[in-house]
Amino acid sequence: MKILVINCGSSSIKFQFIETKNQKVLAKGLVERIGEEISYFTYKSENKKLKDKELMAKDHTRGIKLIFNQLADKESGVIRSKHDIDAVGQRLVHGGEEFSGSVLIDEEVMQSLYDCVELAPLHNPNNIKGIEACKSILEGIPQCGVFDTAFHHTLPPKAFLYGLPLKYYKEHKIRRYGFHGTSHRFVAEKAAEYLEQNLENLNLITCHLGNGASITAIKNGKSVDTSMGFTPLEGLIMGTRSGDLDPAIPLYLQDKFDMSTDEVNHLLNNESGIWGLSELSNDMRVIEDEFMEENKKAIQALGVYAYRIKKYIGAYYSILNGVDALIFTGGVGENMPILREMVLENMDQLGIIIDKNKNDTLEDGIIDLTAKKSKVKLLKIPTNEELMIALESEEILNNE
Repeated sequence: MKILVINCGSSSIKFQFIETKNQKVLAKGLVERIGEEISYFTYKSENKKLKDKELMAKDHTRGIKLIFNQLADKESGVIRSKHDIDAVGQRLVHGGEEFSGSVLIDEEVMQSLYDCVELAPLHNPNNIKGIEACKSILEGIPQCGVFDTAFHHTLPPKAFLYGLPLKYYKEHKIRRYGFHGTSHRFVAEKAAEYLEQNLENLNLITCHLGNGASITAIKNGKSVDTSMGFTPLEGLIMGTRSGDLDPAIPLYLQDKFDMSTDEVNHLLNNESGIWGLSELSNDMRVIEDEFMEENKKAIQALGVYAYRIKKYIGAYYSILNGVDALIFTGGVGENMPILREMVLENMDQLGIIIDKNKNDTLEDGIIDLTAKKSKVKLLKIPTNEELMIALESEEILNNE
């Protein structure tokens, strides 16, 4: 099947057009700065490459139209008409408790997305815009929804409940949901293939480290705990997000500095994390360069970032009662050897020992970072959420 995978942000649309039979990417690209005076369009296929082409995309519908027109371009496109698209696979962030798997999008699913807007106000509205835009431009083409939260549907109550009065969970569904589930599932399955083991027999810790970051404990193929919670703010320190902090701090900020709820929310989500700690950048490439130049702020920020990851690994090692493999993925996890080394330093008592020479390799694909004396396999596995969404969409259609 040929699946158009769509990932809508507040002002961007990432896409890949994938042939699932051979898992080939026929075309991919990005529409950026949607709604601004000048937008940018990047597109790549076997016979065409556009980089930051300036244009106007006033809304997501216009963005989807631009993508479709390029895919169907007579000279450089990869389809003849919309009927060459078997389905659209939409990345959906929050499905609440209702969805434990991927779904064919219908009116009932749309209503559930609207109902979950208050749980994911930064994400679900953009997902809805993408679905509506595809419905308008690609009328009659089925759309499948793959939820970030679905993989974590197996969390037990002891992992997802907060220490709040139970009524807030029963009546308002305030609980830990977890995110990045598509990525965690993908690399877990790839790890099982690489190790030539059945996923249902493995204990894994998967570290998805990008501008957003999360860690998941996977027991016998199922997510049993994960670092993100009610929102993607909880857990690890991230590019601009604070991660875990004393819940009294927002109250203190409001009282001490007369900050509004929106101002505190913006501070914790957009001005904190590596950006706030370093006062340099939220781009880990910049932080790494400054770290190598012995910039004290970069050294401290990266130290705090790595320390938080190490703490979660230790906690999940205990929860799983031993780990078969520890996996690094995501833009930072895959491309920052110094961070992996910092995280795994002095963990030999847990049987975790990294081979520093292997860790420094710049090769693509799955890389085994395990030292000879390590009892735990250490792997770098490139994530591919878009492929996972395409395969999930194909499975949905085959089961209809």
